[in-house]
Amino acid sequence: MSAPQLDLPGMPQRLFSCTPSKLATFGDCPRRYRFAYVDRPTPPKGPPWAHNSVGSAVHAALRSWWELPIERRTPAAARQLLYGHWSTAGFRDAEQSRQWQATAAGWITDYVTELDPADEPAGTERQVAATTGALALSGRVDRIDVRGDELVVVDYKTGRVPSTEDDARGSPALAAYVLGVRRTLRRPCSRVELHHLPSGTVAAFEHTDRSLANHVRRAEDVAADIGAATAALAAGEEPDVAFPAVPGRQCSWCDFRPSCPAGQAAAPPRETWSFLPEQQPSAGER
Repeated sequence: MSAPQLDLPGMPQRLFSCTPSKLATFGDCPRRYRFAYVDRPTPPKGPPWAHNSVGSAVHAALRSWWELPIERRTPAAARQLLYGHWSTAGFRDAEQSRQWQATAAGWITDYVTELDPADEPAGTERQVAATTGALALSGRVDRIDVRGDELVVVDYKTGRVPSTEDDARGSPALAAYVLGVRRTLRRPCSRVELHHLPSGTVAAFEHTDRSLANHVRRAEDVAADIGAATAALAAGEEPDVAFPAVPGRQCSWCDFRPSCPAGQAAAPPRETWSFLPEQQPSAGER
């Protein structure tokens, strides 16, 4: 974590460098932010989660699929890439992992069947960045599509519940990606899409200057709170006071639960496979 910024007369204010994930972590729980970004060494984390293993494998397979030559971008290739990126971390046992590998392979096969292999994206897993009056924002976009004269931010989802337009509109990360795509690729970009592979649905939203400005304002407010907490810590405030815990049911799955007595008292632990989405048959099995 960088040193707190000093507001000295005549000195330009240094931008706060952050990602959407970093801001969201503080917004959810300042203590979890401290564990992740301030304390060194970083406190030990709990075990990996099976739903994260599923999501990581799907994302990696889709990225690798677009990196193949056009003639090799087939549904069968997508399945093989999914198998190659698969991790058993977080699953109850080998049998559960095999079942979910087959389920995720069905998702990704159905998904790429609807894609045009020749419709080359402007980027996959593309790092983008933008600045505001107070922030230096950066992030990695799953896919950037070319739709006519404009670019579209595409984010893959593998969670339990299909995404909605409200999710697309309210996502701080997607708004930051729009700003980053505009700044990095120098092309018009307003549309964001959440592609939920388990249900095969797409939730979309067209950002306006006003909606983006609202997201920027909220992000800068969070960054200001982070700066205040960091300054208080540097001034001698107790760490748990400067970065207080926000106990709740989310403590059941916090990565830093082993290091947080408040979180342990707030909610019981969850099994590492308990957030897997409901298994749904692929199109070929319906």
